[in-house]
Amino acid sequence: MNKVKQYTAGVLLTAALAVAANQISAWIPNSVISGSVFALLIGMLLNPLISRYTIFKEGIQFVSKRILKLSIILLGLTLSFTQVLNVGKYSLIVMVFTLLTAFGGGYLIGKLFNMNWKLSSMISAGTGICGGSAIAAIAPTIEAEDRDVAYSISATFIFDILMVILFPIAGMYFGMSDLGFGLWTGTAVNDTSSVVAAGYAFSDAAGAYAVIVKLTRTLSIVPVVLIFSIINARMRRKEQLANGETITRKKVSIRSIFPFFILFFLVMVAIKSTGLVPESVSNITSIISKFLMVMALGSIGLKTNFYEVAKSGFKPMLHGFIISSLVVVVSFVVQIVLGQV
Repeated sequence: MNKVKQYTAGVLLTAALAVAANQISAWIPNSVISGSVFALLIGMLLNPLISRYTIFKEGIQFVSKRILKLSIILLGLTLSFTQVLNVGKYSLIVMVFTLLTAFGGGYLIGKLFNMNWKLSSMISAGTGICGGSAIAAIAPTIEAEDRDVAYSISATFIFDILMVILFPIAGMYFGMSDLGFGLWTGTAVNDTSSVVAAGYAFSDAAGAYAVIVKLTRTLSIVPVVLIFSIINARMRRKEQLANGETITRKKVSIRSIFPFFILFFLVMVAIKSTGLVPESVSNITSIISKFLMVMALGSIGLKTNFYEVAKSGFKPMLHGFIISSLVVVVSFVVQIVLGQV
């Protein structure tokens, strides 16, 4: 009971922040900027004030960790494994190249800029997979700092704003088909709301196809998170060795490298794939999942000092811009080769 009391103030605060952020997003035509972005930014603005009151601390921490994972688990009930097959072989081929570009290019540029590998990886994940959702999924797996999470989301969403405006113009200029434009938008634009905005700005058919491609792209969160959980475990062992700590050989604990919330996410996807889940239930779950995600990102903002984020410098932002640009170009070129443009 005492725990509940400790969490109440912080949970209510993040819920109120999520409601406000979603409302602001709704005021913008086509919700070009998602509620999660506003929640993060508003939270950062409120940090100097809220951090003075310890009554909010436990609840904010709870939301940023536990509620965040719950939102990702529930997201699984909105996706089906069959979606991967339905979008066809072309979209899967394009996604392979864009993911390789995002993570391969991100790794090289991160090394060139001498960036923190966790920050660099989250920017790559946000660019290659699905913006804030991918960053939120990977962050607890690699034990990322809150300020790095905030910076990663900022680095990806700024580029998305530009793409919502420029993509439809570019699509019309190149005379792209609805199918080609939907595939391009679904594989190259990051945040789901931005994909919807850019896709439907071109045509209803292009928008529908872009959404399907985007949801399929979201499924790549699972293998990526598993890979990074292993990488993080190895990096921690290297740090321990570098610090002269004694490491005893023991059996690898699955629990230590496997993010079980992703396993639950997979279970939800499997349940959705059976076809037994009514569409109404899936839609309600989607709404709840998105709201909890906004709450979680708002809580991360409330824990993040803007001046600490600013210390990361200009390089991470440039990193995000370069990777996003490469993904856009690679997606377009691959489609030309496949004859889909």
